Amino acid sequence: MSGRVVIVTGTSTGVGKTVATATLASRARTNGEKVTVVKPVQTGTDDGDCDAAEIQRLTGIEVHELTRLGEPLAPDTAARRAGVEIPPVASYAPTISALTRDNDLVLVEGAGGLLVRLDTDGGTLLDLADALHLGGTPTSFVVITSAGLGTLNHTELTVAALRARGYEPDGLIIGSWPGDPGLAERCNRIDLPRVTGVPLLFGIPEGIDNHSQLG
Repeated sequence: MSGRVVIVTGTSTGVGKTVATATLASRARTNGEKVTVVKPVQTGTDDGDCDAAEIQRLTGIEVHELTRLGEPLAPDTAARRAGVEIPPVASYAPTISALTRDNDLVLVEGAGGLLVRLDTDGGTLLDLADALHLGGTPTSFVVITSAGLGTLNHTELTVAALRARGYEPDGLIIGSWPGDPGLAERCNRIDLPRVTGVPLLFGIPEGIDNHSQLG
């Protein structure tokens, strides 16, 4: 078996990456795929607010945390404040690639937006993707975005940054779609694929993370 890696990134923090990752994992498992999830860098562990635990709660799927930092900050900032060195994000590539030997799909959830620095050298998800590609591991991106005002600009900027490094996103996902969408949300659902040229895969219903488990 040789699986693929999909990197789940967002247009910002708080757009629903964790629930989107859980949803993608649940859907893949329902389709008969063997799935695992990787969180390269987890911050905010002092507060007990852990994305990995949330994904496991929603899906029951194993999540691999590679680096943990206490304060809920950007990883490079949290590492500097803690006085610790964390590995270059590209160095996680062999560990992630190894997981594709036993899984059809490895989902990698980033932290914050695409260009958030995930190590003390300024490495980002783009550097991790480059390292995976160089190692021969099929890797692509899914972009999680918000539904409301400002999302068109944030999403276009994220897609432009991906394309500048040679990556064409597989699709967009609205991380939290309101039960009673307003005019801006309804227009954005139409305009997001139009202005980015990237297909909108689906929107995740608001509050789905209150469920005990997905799927």
